[in-house]
Amino acid sequence: MASSHSSSPVPQSNSSDAFLKKEMDATKRFRPVQSLPDVCPKEPTGDPSNLCDSPSLVVDQHRWTIYHSKVNLPAALNDPRLAKRESDFFTKTWGVDFVDTEVTPSFYLPQITKEHFALYQQEIAPREKVHERCKNIYTPKDTFDRTLLHTHDKSRTDLEQVPKIFMKPDFALEDSLTFNAVLPWSHFSTAGGKGNRDAASSKLLQEKLSHYLDIVEVNIAHQISLRSEAFFHAMTSQHELQDYLRKTSQAVKLLREKISKIDKVMCEGSLRVLRLSLTRNNCVKAYNKLKLMATVHQTQPTVQLLLSTSEFVGALDLIATTQEVLQQELQGIHSFRHLGSQLCELEKLIDKMMIAEFSTYARNDLNRPLEDDCQILEEERLVSLVFGLLKQRKLNFYEIYGDEMIVTAKNIIKQCVVNTVSQIEEIDTEVVVKLADQMRMMNFPQWFDLLKNIFSKFTIFLKRIKATLNTIRSVVFLVLDKNQKTRDLEDTLQKNSAKDSVVDTEVAYLTHEGMFISDAFGEGDLPPVAADTTSQRNTSPNSEPCSSDSVSEPECTTDSSSSKEQTSSSVTPGGVEMMISDDMKLTDLELVRLANNIQELLYNASDICHDRSVKFLMARAKDGFLEKLNSNEFVALSRLMEGFILDTEQICGRKSMSLRGALQSQANRFVNRFHEERKTKLSLLLDNERWKQAEVPAEFQDLVDSVSDGRISLPEKKPAATEERKPTEFLIVEGQKYATVGTVLLLIRIILEYCQCVDNIPSITTDMLTRLSDLLKYFNSRSCQLVLGAGALQVVGLKTITTKNLALSSRCLQLIVHYIPIIRAHFEARLQPKQFSMLRHFDHITKDYHDHIAEISAKLVAIMDSLFDKLLSKYEVKAPVPSTCFRNICKQMAKMHEAIYDLLPEEQTQMLFLRINASYKLHLKRQLAHLNVVNDGGPLNGLVTSDVAFYTGNLQALKGLNNLDLNMAEIWEQKR
Repeated sequence: MASSHSSSPVPQSNSSDAFLKKEMDATKRFRPVQSLPDVCPKEPTGDPSNLCDSPSLVVDQHRWTIYHSKVNLPAALNDPRLAKRESDFFTKTWGVDFVDTEVTPSFYLPQITKEHFALYQQEIAPREKVHERCKNIYTPKDTFDRTLLHTHDKSRTDLEQVPKIFMKPDFALEDSLTFNAVLPWSHFSTAGGKGNRDAASSKLLQEKLSHYLDIVEVNIAHQISLRSEAFFHAMTSQHELQDYLRKTSQAVKLLREKISKIDKVMCEGSLRVLRLSLTRNNCVKAYNKLKLMATVHQTQPTVQLLLSTSEFVGALDLIATTQEVLQQELQGIHSFRHLGSQLCELEKLIDKMMIAEFSTYARNDLNRPLEDDCQILEEERLVSLVFGLLKQRKLNFYEIYGDEMIVTAKNIIKQCVVNTVSQIEEIDTEVVVKLADQMRMMNFPQWFDLLKNIFSKFTIFLKRIKATLNTIRSVVFLVLDKNQKTRDLEDTLQKNSAKDSVVDTEVAYLTHEGMFISDAFGEGDLPPVAADTTSQRNTSPNSEPCSSDSVSEPECTTDSSSSKEQTSSSVTPGGVEMMISDDMKLTDLELVRLANNIQELLYNASDICHDRSVKFLMARAKDGFLEKLNSNEFVALSRLMEGFILDTEQICGRKSMSLRGALQSQANRFVNRFHEERKTKLSLLLDNERWKQAEVPAEFQDLVDSVSDGRISLPEKKPAATEERKPTEFLIVEGQKYATVGTVLLLIRIILEYCQCVDNIPSITTDMLTRLSDLLKYFNSRSCQLVLGAGALQVVGLKTITTKNLALSSRCLQLIVHYIPIIRAHFEARLQPKQFSMLRHFDHITKDYHDHIAEISAKLVAIMDSLFDKLLSKYEVKAPVPSTCFRNICKQMAKMHEAIYDLLPEEQTQMLFLRINASYKLHLKRQLAHLNVVNDGGPLNGLVTSDVAFYTGNLQALKGLNNLDLNMAEIWEQKR
């Protein structure tokens, strides 16, 4: 019944024990710590942690295992941790609440009631009655039972006489208390006169103990007699049992010898191979671990070497990989306890170095000579810096570039001014120290060339900035694209893993002390899935590859699949190949925001150039220099500025309003001065105009001809011809002759200058339209004051305003009216649709001019009307014929015709004389009525008819009036 292995009847072999014990100890050194196995062995499932750890028949036959332990059921049932003693064994495993928890009835078990046992009770009832009858028949057994019970009671009474101390299981006389209780010392004392009494007491004690012994022996004999038959049967079977045990022992011994031989022949060598393979793998692991430690030890020198060549991305990747290796592979190594903190400090140093390097790069890129070459400076270096800054989440690096842009823009203007001033001999730089004062001493051509040079430098400056920022944005977008591709790949892998959840792979395994054969052999013998997984692990930087005869183990790699750095190759627009790693933990939102900020930096560059240009313009405009420019100079300046604005908009893709606003402000000042000069000039011309027909120089005729071709522009000055063209009397406009005064010729040129200025400076179209409308209104009103209002009598000193002056004024107004629609169309083509309402000014001007022309015609008719009234009021019907009155009238009509015929077109002359004739007939009719002369064929009627015929003949004899229908019959009163 012994439980230890020392009492085992199995024969032992000392030599085998020594060998196996030695081998077992050797394997213990390599076997990892494992948890205790289950009592029931399990089938292998491919996981080493799930394999059973049952004892080996060969190795563990002499070693104590868990299967030698015994279970104390009372101890298991009496759990001392429970507050109360539970009768259910399951509470030990499932908790104290197991018994009290109400179990929900199962849906699959029927509810059992007494009715289910009714049929059984009916079948068993007759059998129970038969059984009761049999019990009553066999009664002799009761006598034996009573006898046996009586004997048992008697034996029990005798045993009760024996003290309880002898019945204790821990009874031992070696114990002093037990010895004193059984044999008191008082019975052995020989002192005094009590010797006889003590001797009697000792004798009595001896008899008592003998009596106790007799009782026990009687009871033992009684028990043996009761079981004598079984005892003697057991004794007789002892020899047969010993024979069986001897045969069994021999068979077991033979079996163990065979198993030992099999172990030596078939298993021992294979197991030794496995142990050696495990030892070799462990050595390889240790070698790889040492090699990895050597590689990690070289991290800091390697980082210093990379930093010396500005390989910041490589240095950061090496630091990140080393940190990962320290946390996963080399965690707890005492020699590397400070390396992690040192690498963190080194990473912070790299951050500062990258920022300083980027600042230096920005300074060198922006301050290099501004030539036509817009190539990116050291693109590979820029890409490396941007990747490093993105890797370290330094997303505000573009602000450094923005600060350098502001400084460089100031230096560009300063350098251009210095270079230009140094080439001008008239400016003494020793006397005039400030650059602004030196710039103000330049004339317009010099200053204009300086401004053109500044604009060209700014254009190249912006192109370089755009190229650099586009490279930076391309790097950001490549990282963003890599993030999206990685996310799509993860989604695809998740879908594939959901479809192929079960992968059937055949893995040969051999259970040996809880280890798989895949753990014992090298990577070359692994299944494809395991080999692929191992091959995907990337070795640490600068580590030597494992030799061909060694086994590649995960110890020389970074195991964590969540942190392994996979890289992909990408190419920037400039052709620089980049390796993008997966460890850039930047969100899409951050990358998009950074790309937008970089694009905004390009817009800021345009604004900076415009702001610096505005300050340059304002510095030159302090002394009113820009306001004193003539039209050609300001147009050239405006075109230069407009060209620069368009170039910057094309480069940067957004409008900058500062320079455009400054140009508009200067343009408004120019428009005011331009208009005031023209208006003053027109006023002086009108004040000196004598309203006589002027000869038309050839250049004005060419000017009008250029407008007739459909374009409004000032013709270029032609070189002097060998034979100068003579001036003409009339201005030919689209086949019509216009007699004009010199003021109107100059006014036409001024109008064309307004239109030309609008073409050159589109931003002032609305202002020019307003000013031109004001100029045309001023000419109309002033000419009306001078001619119709007779203001020329006092201003110029004319004696009188003649009909020729009136007709010439009307014709000049008609010439201006002819050009108003052309001017309107010219402005309409250059206005925005929402500004078309301003064209109503031309409609009002046209109406005013027509009214003025009609007033002049009415004035001419009124002159003749007063003449008719004066002459015909004295008319008398008498001989001779024609009368003096009619002769004077015809003479005045001829003078009128002579004055206006060459000035006005034939149609207008006819219409004017028709109106004069109507006035003549009205006055003649009134006079004839006053004289009571009627159309009765009498002598008076004959005289009047002769005078009228004379008037009609003279009037129709005038040039252009021969076909005029005079209708002289209206002079007579109609008979009622």
